[in-house]
Amino acid sequence: MSRRFAVFLGSLTLIITVVLAINYILVQRSLSTVLNSDTRNKGISALAHYDYLVNPKTLVFDLQVVSETNSPVDIFRVLLQFAATQKDCDYETVKLSFKGQTKFLLKGSYFKTLGVEFETQNPVYTMRTLPENVIKPDGTAAFGTWTGGWIGVFGKQMEDFIEFHKQWYINDLSKAGS
Repeated sequence: MSRRFAVFLGSLTLIITVVLAINYILVQRSLSTVLNSDTRNKGISALAHYDYLVNPKTLVFDLQVVSETNSPVDIFRVLLQFAATQKDCDYETVKLSFKGQTKFLLKGSYFKTLGVEFETQNPVYTMRTLPENVIKPDGTAAFGTWTGGWIGVFGKQMEDFIEFHKQWYINDLSKAGS
């Protein structure tokens, strides 16, 4: 191995290590703390990093493992708890992924609102209104907005909440379990 190649490899290794360390310190460490600080989060594993590890304008929330004992509400709570740790950050986009595949997007401003309002907003309200803020990877709205009587709207919003989780990770878990 030539000296130049060895220097190149050493430099590349250093750069990769620094990029990984920055992602860990700025986002993954917060998510790990969230996952480990609430016993209700047991059975859930997720990664957080910048898009392609180098784009700090886009945050990736990548769900990796959901145990049979976890519910959509558990995943939702983790997302909200993590948003609270990131409330001082200004992302343009947050990607919601499952095992490395982007399933949905959130506007960074909405993700920030989730974090800012975490301690004060009624979680049922946030749960009901989350789907209407979810975007497909192609940029189109994933779910509509409902109008009409309160009971009917509430029912449709909760159906959308469950459908969101099915499309995000539950359907893939079901396929893997078959």
